[in-house]
Amino acid sequence: MRHPRLGVAILTMGNRPAELADLLASVAGQNTPAARVVVVGNGSPLPPLPEGVTGVELPENLGVSGGRNAAMARLREFGDVDVVVDLDDDGLLIAPDVFTRLTELYAADDRLGIVSFRIADERGRTQGRHIPRLRASDPTRGGLVTTFLGGGHGLSMRMLDQIGGWPEPFFYAHEETDLAWRALDAGWKVLYAPELVLQHPWTSPTRHAVFHRMVARNRVWLAKRHLPAPLVPVYLGVWAVLTVARVRSVAGLRAWLGGFAEGVRTPCPPRRPMRWATVWRMTRLGRPPVI
Repeated sequence: MRHPRLGVAILTMGNRPAELADLLASVAGQNTPAARVVVVGNGSPLPPLPEGVTGVELPENLGVSGGRNAAMARLREFGDVDVVVDLDDDGLLIAPDVFTRLTELYAADDRLGIVSFRIADERGRTQGRHIPRLRASDPTRGGLVTTFLGGGHGLSMRMLDQIGGWPEPFFYAHEETDLAWRALDAGWKVLYAPELVLQHPWTSPTRHAVFHRMVARNRVWLAKRHLPAPLVPVYLGVWAVLTVARVRSVAGLRAWLGGFAEGVRTPCPPRRPMRWATVWRMTRLGRPPVI
């Protein structure tokens, strides 16, 4: 990709107008300008947007996956975007060279599919769940990984043309892993680049009321869609044990069990098991698809 052109996609539910305005200002302040910026109102009206920013108002909330697919479709219509940059609406680009560094990474590697930013709060802290590798104590150590962070990342449009977009039935939770597994199985690379920082408030995933149910249901769907048959019970068994050990509330565990049962009971096609070569590749990268 000689001179990759960036298209920025931002989802909002209309409840963070000040944060959205700050984020758009930080996007506009990048040394390498974005070719396009699209803001999607996910089931909500949009506030006034700066000149040059395209707004898309969806009549209903389609979730993270559906909303990002809508943004991606609008960027495709322009025909001048090589890399889609997804940013959370309460994030902030604190350095002006993020897009410059990102374009350099894509220009240097034709098989680079996904670049994950580092998520850090106002004090520079990165939560453990935001480091896309196991047993990671140093959030500043980058390299090839097997998943990425939804809050800030780049996606090759050529990769998306080959593997497809976000899994809309997921709505929310594990949609990044679904996309990453498809990318890896198609021979693309997933890179964690901690020098690309998105400042984001320190949060807990359980702030979302549907967290436990969605996490469990989508975990089952991930396995059913992508894992070779012998690994499906192993993967789900490991996560069941981990969940019982981690969840502290009876209500949370009950919601998780309900979501797990929903995932087992309901289909989420298509089923396209990854190759065993991909399983081995993920194992060598430090995260076999059983955990």
